[in-house]
Amino acid sequence: MLATMDGEQPRLRPVSPVKVEGFTVYIANLRTYGKTAEIAANPRVELCYLNADHDQVRITGRAEIVTDPGVIGGIWQANPLLRRYLGTADNPALIIYRIDPQRVRYMKEWALEYHEVTVG
Repeated sequence: MLATMDGEQPRLRPVSPVKVEGFTVYIANLRTYGKTAEIAANPRVELCYLNADHDQVRITGRAEIVTDPGVIGGIWQANPLLRRYLGTADNPALIIYRIDPQRVRYMKEWALEYHEVTVG
């Protein structure tokens, strides 16, 4: 799940990462989606992952638009759904965000406390 801010209102939605490097997560987006304006106004976001055993990983960070054609091309080649729905990697509707982690926390189900994870 990705949390953004819409003014004073938090917004939460499911996302599927298109690339992961350590705790740096890349998310594909369309310019017309609500999170585009929300991230432009406030790039501070949080990702939360929950596995089948209810263990959690929370990544707090900043979302930045990826402009490097090599990174975009690599993501494009690795993701058939992007190719199927968007046609070409230079489709102007496509935005790739890189979420750079500033804080990572982990909690095992019912542990009732988060553990800080070293980033970098």
